[in-house]
Amino acid sequence: MQLWAGVAAIVLCVCAGLPSGAQPGGKVVEEAKVSSSILKRNVRYSVYLPADYDHSQRWYPVVYLLHGYTEDNTAWLQFGEVNRYADKAIADGTIPPMIIVMPDADSSWYINSYDGKERYEDFFIQEFIPAIEKTYRIRREKIFRGVAGLSMGGYGTLIYALKYPDLFVAAAPLSSGVFSDEEMATMPDDQWDWVMAPLYGRGLKGKNRLSKAWYDNSILKIIDEKSGDDLNKVRYWIDCGDDDFLFNGNALLHIALRKKMVKHEYRVREGDHNWLYWRTGITDALAFIGESFR
Repeated sequence: MQLWAGVAAIVLCVCAGLPSGAQPGGKVVEEAKVSSSILKRNVRYSVYLPADYDHSQRWYPVVYLLHGYTEDNTAWLQFGEVNRYADKAIADGTIPPMIIVMPDADSSWYINSYDGKERYEDFFIQEFIPAIEKTYRIRREKIFRGVAGLSMGGYGTLIYALKYPDLFVAAAPLSSGVFSDEEMATMPDDQWDWVMAPLYGRGLKGKNRLSKAWYDNSILKIIDEKSGDDLNKVRYWIDCGDDDFLFNGNALLHIALRKKMVKHEYRVREGDHNWLYWRTGITDALAFIGESFR
């Protein structure tokens, strides 16, 4: 009797610490590392594991969630509160239980630089995904792998989905960094030198910026050169605020996909390029990807 009384007391204490009707939350590993021979350094990442991960034997779908420019692997946790939104969405059945992996990409834009000094794209595809899928109980088929991100991470989302359609079932770019040729050619020099020069070359002006390196990584150019059938291998959820400085590129992305008869969802909500917008959009983005898993 004393034993059972003790167990009951423990259960009551645990329950008393939870709000009424609350569900147990998922586990967050804020910092782990993958050793990269391509980049010749360790790359940090954060990961969200659903609440039942530690006491189940099941294997889970995965979403690679990409951060924005000047941020890191903790941004979606610290500012986006993605773990809290995922907990709620899983508990109410809006999304299936999933693993969310958030890598640190520094300011690489998730691609290989023109001079080969930074090969983040090669790292992500050749090393990072395999390492993650060996570390966690992740289903390794395309149908259980999605990618999403904001701003620079939205651009990375599109790059990976467009270049590697056999790897991802769905992509959800939020406020993605999509630029037209004109925007690149007329970008102020200081902005080019700070943001784009490490990717495409320093000292370039005007149409000289529209190089092979640029076209190899231009979202609109890649779409233009692909067939509708190839583009339709991935499901797309595109979301950008009506006051976002990247609205023009996202609108052109929508138009380009429409011209190729690519099925996609395009959302324009009231909002700007900020965390309030992304926090209020992440559940819908994950739900869209989750539908693909199902």
